[in-house]
Amino acid sequence: MRALRDLIRLNYGQKLFLVATLPLVVAAVLISVIVTLESRQLAEREIRNLEDQLIAAKRAELKNYLSIARTSFFNIYGRAAPDDEEAKLQISQILAAMLYGQDGYFFVYDYDGNNLVSPRQTDLINRNWSGLTDDNGTPVTDELIRLARTGGGYHSYDWRKPSTGETARMVTYVVGLQDWRWAIGTGVFIDDVLATVSAARAGVEARIQRTFLWIGGITLAALLLVFVSGLFINIRERRLADAKLKKLTQRVFDAQEEERGRVARELHDGISQILVGVRYALDTTRRRLEAGDTRAADNLDKGIAYLSGAIQEVRRISRDLRPGVLDDLGLGPALKALIEDFGQRTGIETEFDTVVFRNRLDGDAKIALYRVAQEALTNVERHAGATRVSIDVRGHARGATMRISDNGRGLDPSGRTDTSGNGGLGLRNMQERIEQLDGTLRILSSKSGTVIEASVPLTHLLPPQERSDTSTKASA
Repeated sequence: MRALRDLIRLNYGQKLFLVATLPLVVAAVLISVIVTLESRQLAEREIRNLEDQLIAAKRAELKNYLSIARTSFFNIYGRAAPDDEEAKLQISQILAAMLYGQDGYFFVYDYDGNNLVSPRQTDLINRNWSGLTDDNGTPVTDELIRLARTGGGYHSYDWRKPSTGETARMVTYVVGLQDWRWAIGTGVFIDDVLATVSAARAGVEARIQRTFLWIGGITLAALLLVFVSGLFINIRERRLADAKLKKLTQRVFDAQEEERGRVARELHDGISQILVGVRYALDTTRRRLEAGDTRAADNLDKGIAYLSGAIQEVRRISRDLRPGVLDDLGLGPALKALIEDFGQRTGIETEFDTVVFRNRLDGDAKIALYRVAQEALTNVERHAGATRVSIDVRGHARGATMRISDNGRGLDPSGRTDTSGNGGLGLRNMQERIEQLDGTLRILSSKSGTVIEASVPLTHLLPPQERSDTSTKASA
């Protein structure tokens, strides 16, 4: 009762201050709880995604291993009869000799459950393992044989590691040789994946705890600051934070609208007009069919041709946004596909020459040179009036150089060949792309043609050792 009387005796400013701080405390506690729960859920989803990605990589690795193994004995198996014991022995010896890593090997079971090949665990050979299960009761041999009978697949179970003798989780991939009634497979242990996931989960928990402590500490500091500085500073800071957030949000919206406008122009100038033509052709076809006019088929053919053009335009827009071949195969194949498509579309004679880069250019250099080539070909198509264009890409001691030449009328001295106003990169943006890589862009133009030469320095070529490591991982 005395505390209540003391509370009633507080002046207006103290009461207002208390009313202002209590919601802050409650809000801080609720925010801490919500942030902790949301962080844990988000982290768990990310950890599950990480685990799925790591296991998927292991599965792809297994499939590649087994593909290599099948290649090694494909000719022997293809010429052998179902009862060719000599061929079976020869293939068994090949598989027994194919060891990789610390625990990697190939195994063979016949469809009756007998183990025929197990080089790292020889105690399994020539014994029947039908009905074998792991410590969790998961069927092993019978499931592998079932997968082999149906063509092949993946199976996970606990198995003893040859290197340590300890039981660990294993993922296997098995295929069947139906003529011989053999199940051939290989597996990798994913204890490292599970350890990585467990470490990630433990790290997340530690970070969540630290975050909770940080939130508590910041909340306490904020309360002390409120007690010292009062409501005015709190309101002022909130207004500043809201203004900054609105400014940032507006910048994001502006960037989105700019990109949407560019894509909208592409759709309106290309696909929209083609689809209007399709609709007109189909309407004409319908009217002629109703009237019994035999020329309806001609309009239908036009509509189909327009629709094919729309499909090609969609593919072009998709390729312009991000060419998949650039990431998958590298700059050389991407430029070759680009200039071949350009030649087929425009009828201009094209030529492409390169020295194999083996994908040694880094990502920034590849996309920059590709975009320069795109813009150069666009300028040739729209302005040059050329009958021949060529692209030459080479690596050298100072880096890499791409040279694009045509036999057109040359650049307009007034600068109207710069297509930046029409949504393209333009000559100026081509220059900026190369300069961002510390490279050089040279443009030599005359009445007999134009040469665009873009060079990137040696710093944008991956070193041979790194390339070798990447290649090894890719082939594994």
